[in-house]
Amino acid sequence: MFDEEKRPSSDEKETKSTSDADGNKPIVTSDEEKRLVRKLDRRILPITCLLYLFAYLDRTNLGNARLQGLAEENLGGDPTGILFDWVNSAFFFSYIICQVPATITSKLFPPSYWIAGAAIGWGTCSTLMATTFNFGSLMAARIGLGVFEAGFGPAIPLYFSFFYTRTEMGLRMAYWFGFAAVAGAFGGLVAFGVQQVGYGPYLAGVGGEWDWKVLFLIEGIPALLLGVLTFFALPDRPESTRYLNAREREIAMERMNRGTSADVGAVINKEHIIIALLDWRIYTGGMIYFGVNCALASISAFLPTIIKTFGYTNALAQLLTVPPYAVAAIVLCVTSYTSDRIQNRGLAVAGACAVGAIGYLLLLTVPSNVHVRYFAVFCITSGTYTSIGLIIAWFAHNLGSETKKATGIPMFMAIGQCGSILGSHIYPSTDGPRYIRGFAVSCGLEAFATVCALVLWVSYTYDNAKRDREHGRPDPGANVDTSKLADKAPMFRYMA
Repeated sequence: MFDEEKRPSSDEKETKSTSDADGNKPIVTSDEEKRLVRKLDRRILPITCLLYLFAYLDRTNLGNARLQGLAEENLGGDPTGILFDWVNSAFFFSYIICQVPATITSKLFPPSYWIAGAAIGWGTCSTLMATTFNFGSLMAARIGLGVFEAGFGPAIPLYFSFFYTRTEMGLRMAYWFGFAAVAGAFGGLVAFGVQQVGYGPYLAGVGGEWDWKVLFLIEGIPALLLGVLTFFALPDRPESTRYLNAREREIAMERMNRGTSADVGAVINKEHIIIALLDWRIYTGGMIYFGVNCALASISAFLPTIIKTFGYTNALAQLLTVPPYAVAAIVLCVTSYTSDRIQNRGLAVAGACAVGAIGYLLLLTVPSNVHVRYFAVFCITSGTYTSIGLIIAWFAHNLGSETKKATGIPMFMAIGQCGSILGSHIYPSTDGPRYIRGFAVSCGLEAFATVCALVLWVSYTYDNAKRDREHGRPDPGANVDTSKLADKAPMFRYMA
């Protein structure tokens, strides 16, 4: 056996795995586990991060297309901005409706099939946006985009939990969600490049007549191609993937069940669906997600327009969206790494939401200093993206079982995406250049999200302490049976 061929040295950390059929407990060495994690990272992170890059580009490129003549050609000029708001929010209606059923259903299919199908679907819808010609065709493409992306975003935290432990999830989720910020930066660069080249007859103040169509093609077609690659390259569940050898699958399964043992595989526990529907913490998480998603949708769709009110040209406004997104990606990764090390999410989420609220407060109270207002944009992007990445990782552990994760994660995401709909309607063109209503609403919701995060942190901390008093402290390496009670199992401990 492998364990007889290579004995761990005395200073190596050892972790007991679950018992095999003979009752023996094979040893998983620290080196073996590190090699496995590196192997998983090399395959899982590039594919899922690139998928999210293009998913986020495809859902948010309307903001860039708006400055390239989309409204003039397809929406009759849209002087009030109301038609653009509805086109932007159409995505979120279908996204919200489909999230919970899509994520629960995803448990019944190999992840590579499910995620590849979602990517091919949204890539097709995004590419077809280049062929739209009026308000109705734009709405149809955006609704289709929401349907397919609903099968991707909430499924990724569940997928990551198959392979990564609670001490690894935060940073991996930061890498993944950080590509939303990268998408913002990359989207600004692509839009700037397209506008500089100019496609089609020149339109004064806009650029080439076909610039927005080329933008949709450039950002839609890669998602289609990446979806095909995902079908062949993305590892399936630890117990069935051919990407791992037998020994690696054994270690991956031990890691997957480390700390908890519940519904695993292509099964759905109906009782855990009901438990999730009755869990007040999921709804509180949804309120946090509502607040930060209102801010996120606002920034994603309207940041180029907001920066333009600082007095810059359309092209320069596109370019100036890049640094805030780049800084947000760095802040997200650093904060998530720290959160993993100290095993605390609540205070980090609360702090990030507070930073976002301060950014909006600066935009409200400093109307004329361009440098302060641009700094405020950095606060908003850094605070908002960090809080979203952290709360997804927070709930990816704290729900106890696969079925409850598959229900609870899309539940709080669906509640939160209602904030995206609100965020799409609080920046009408008639409110420019100050946009006081939009900034005030976003500021208030970020502040409310800060309070909700602190409430959850106190609740989780209190519950852990209570269980320690009543049942004793659990062994960190012990297997907790969550098959019946999910996170309510007496020996289960939350990450506060």
